[in-house]
Amino acid sequence: MNIEKLKAGLIRSAKKAQDASRFLLSLSQEKKNDVLRGMSEALLAKKEYILKANDKDVKKAASLGNTDAFIDRLRLDQKRIGEMAEALLELTRLHDPVGEVIREWYRPNGLKIRKVRTPIGVIAIIYESRPNVTSDCIGLCFKSGNSVILRGGSEALNSNSAIFKVLKTVIKKHGIPEGAINLVSVSDRKAVGELLKLNDYIDLVMPRGGEGLIKLVMKCSRIPVIKHYKGICHVYVDEWADLNIAQKVCFNAKVQRPGTCNAMETMLVHKEAAVRFLPWMLKQFEGAGVQIRGCALTRKIGKAFSIKKAEDKDYRREYLDLILSVKVVESLEQAIKHINEYGSRHSDSIITEDEKSAALFLKQVDSACVYVNASTRFTDGYQFGLGSEIGISTDKLHARGPMGLEELTTYKYMVFGNGQVRT
Repeated sequence: MNIEKLKAGLIRSAKKAQDASRFLLSLSQEKKNDVLRGMSEALLAKKEYILKANDKDVKKAASLGNTDAFIDRLRLDQKRIGEMAEALLELTRLHDPVGEVIREWYRPNGLKIRKVRTPIGVIAIIYESRPNVTSDCIGLCFKSGNSVILRGGSEALNSNSAIFKVLKTVIKKHGIPEGAINLVSVSDRKAVGELLKLNDYIDLVMPRGGEGLIKLVMKCSRIPVIKHYKGICHVYVDEWADLNIAQKVCFNAKVQRPGTCNAMETMLVHKEAAVRFLPWMLKQFEGAGVQIRGCALTRKIGKAFSIKKAEDKDYRREYLDLILSVKVVESLEQAIKHINEYGSRHSDSIITEDEKSAALFLKQVDSACVYVNASTRFTDGYQFGLGSEIGISTDKLHARGPMGLEELTTYKYMVFGNGQVRT
């Protein structure tokens, strides 16, 4: 594609998005909810059309030899479309944060000051694989009063286009400017680079995908970015763990959907629990087809199983597959140190019945989400009751963890006086 033509098209879309974001400021919560209900109904009414488009993407991905985990992230079915529709409905049940007074106070000179939530403006989402991100992001941005520009990966081009067209019809029907939702449908990779230059129109960029995509966005963007690089999540089985709970949580965290960023990639086990726990747990993993890469003690205890020697680099890997690193540790303190050194500040869990151990873990593990006796797979906006999510942030500024409606707002100060002047 001609680069100048590409630039011009992106600028037109960004300008429309900026204009639409100003229109959205005036929408009531009731109007937003009406539109969201219409979007939900449209997804269900057009599910066969969406599934047909998705089938093209899945067949192409399979023909290119992509992994089962990759195809699972790409695939839609009746259930997943139902979940997409329900996620939009869930947004109608949530409080609209726009206009919320965060704080109000008076100054000695009589000035009344309000700190009020307001939309960020125009948000660009650059993402890979998962077509459900298209509807989730449109819904979240719309409810929080933001225009959105979506740029999905070429592997899901047909799926994303179909979902976008269905939801765009609803936007038009309700008299909302078309610029409120936008999809960059060109597959040319140059589109990403050009989009990231449009800081005059776009207020925030959120990349969702592999580490390569996120690093590219960070390198090229002139626009503020919120992101997470990897999901290297840990479950630590403490010496005081209920091993039945540990088995259930560890199995779920690794096997339920291994291709997601909140799946467990490393399992840490206290030495006092290892002999009792590992043989039992390794047998469960073997039955599920999980490949194990373990430390020397793990391999010794699990000598009846096929366990590869874990290299230092394995503890830094996000497998996104049925592969798991396992390490036996001397203490809770060593587990915490390992997580803070090798983890990605995403999601980490401790399995323990000891309150002091749990409290230390929660306090000292430097991650966006820390759990006690629960699977890391719950790190998800919908599971947190946020109405799905725009993404998960491992940054510390502006937003951290699953980003819902509140995280898609900023604030302004509204100051009321009766003639005050500064002397």
